[in-house]
Amino acid sequence: MSAEHTLGRLAEESWTRFDDFDSLYYEGTWHRAEALAERARRSAGGFAEFGIGPGERVVVMMATCPEVTIVYQALWAAGAVVTPVVFLVGADELRHILSDSGAAAVVTSPELLGTVRAAVSGLPGETPVVVVGEAPAGTTPFSEIESAGERGPVARDPADLAALMYTGGTTGRAKGVMLTHGGLWHVARAAWEMSRLPGMNRMIVPVPLSHAYGLIVTIAGMHAVEPPQAVLMRWFDPKAFLHLAAEQRAQYGAVVPSMLQMLLAEPLEEVSLPELRYLTCGAAPLGREVLEEFERRVPGVQILEGYGLTETSAVTTFNPPGRRKVGSVGLPLPGYTITVRDDDGEELEIGDVGEICVRGEALMRGYWTGDPGVAAPDTAPVPSSTALVGDELYTGDIGCLDDDGYLHIVDRKKDLIIRGGFNVFPRDVEDALNEHPGVLMSGVVGRPDPVHGEEVVAFVQLRPDAAATAEELIAWARVRVGRVKYPRELHFTDSIPVTSILKLDRKALRARLGIPGSDPSSP
Repeated sequence: MSAEHTLGRLAEESWTRFDDFDSLYYEGTWHRAEALAERARRSAGGFAEFGIGPGERVVVMMATCPEVTIVYQALWAAGAVVTPVVFLVGADELRHILSDSGAAAVVTSPELLGTVRAAVSGLPGETPVVVVGEAPAGTTPFSEIESAGERGPVARDPADLAALMYTGGTTGRAKGVMLTHGGLWHVARAAWEMSRLPGMNRMIVPVPLSHAYGLIVTIAGMHAVEPPQAVLMRWFDPKAFLHLAAEQRAQYGAVVPSMLQMLLAEPLEEVSLPELRYLTCGAAPLGREVLEEFERRVPGVQILEGYGLTETSAVTTFNPPGRRKVGSVGLPLPGYTITVRDDDGEELEIGDVGEICVRGEALMRGYWTGDPGVAAPDTAPVPSSTALVGDELYTGDIGCLDDDGYLHIVDRKKDLIIRGGFNVFPRDVEDALNEHPGVLMSGVVGRPDPVHGEEVVAFVQLRPDAAATAEELIAWARVRVGRVKYPRELHFTDSIPVTSILKLDRKALRARLGIPGSDPSSP
């Protein structure tokens, strides 16, 4: 990979590729590309003067706003390692990330300062805090950082770390995933090429830029050959999404499945979205019934599913426009090879279901150990874990490849329910429940059972004004998934819990059942 394939240089190239244009829309204002570029160049110089050197980790914890992209690009130009943190994490988890990463500083915003200060107060020594906006005593205003002289990107190698992304920590303490300049550069380029349609350059972005999905969307835009325009949402709200997509004439966007499910509760038929052509969807499995209902109610829009992990630099497969296969998560990106293996690590035949394993130049270097040059030791794959074994990533996801090379996801290994010796994948049961006209969302988990080993338990959120009984929904599911897989227990809830990145939070559902070790607030 070329020495030019680093993110600081990519940002610099993207700034000089076009004349000035409206680049980012945020809360009523379009921000011009040249002004954003100047702010990023000045901030790069400011971070260097602040003492942030190449290889040092800087935590960035903000809700989505233009300054997030400015800070990312400035830190890459300064040679630092961006450590994004979703703005909904608590002080304890943030303290763990700050300590584990050895962060040299934190960049945040005023509304999150309380959490940041609580996290920093429990650390030895001092961790400088930079605030975008009004900065109280004891912190550094970001305006001081971006008042420095402009500077270009320092020399970095494609193998150097560009981002340290902490996993969600739903099964334990979050681990730092080491992602390189070259890996992120390559995946962003490949994702942009596979999703690009000429003339489609205005994107609505409701996903957090602090998540791997949002990060790769940010980098992909720097590969554009037409002036890229992004409509940023501070956080997702279905009504605001529809309003912005219509008002700003969005042509495509990036969403996660729970966003689509929330949008289905809105009067979609009353909204005019004449320019919206497709939505890319990832980060969690998407039920086919959700895709089909959305496309039926919003004619002209296609949902293009993809798949990836933080450990694969966010994207591994994608359904290209014009070549999508509904029910699949698409084809491997160039540079990735997917193999499906059984529990003994043997490669399976096409169509056989097993663990999805990935090889490619954009895989993580490994899990953070405190030394940028040393990854956590490789470990043999075990059920419910994601492990790098040699040059292959065992994802912990279950699926199969079809004759055309498209990948199909079944479920997560760790979520598998074994009832009476039979495997029950929660997603199969959720898909069946979600087909019911009164169901908006559902979540399925296993509960320990003295007779069957585990029992299938469902949680259901009904659509507004819908009515259904537990008995009715259990019978509905039994017809569709059979007498082994159907839920024997069903609970109604006002809302299905999701994580900070809007994935179904099975850990929280298990906690509602009082299953030991499932307290979502525990490490």
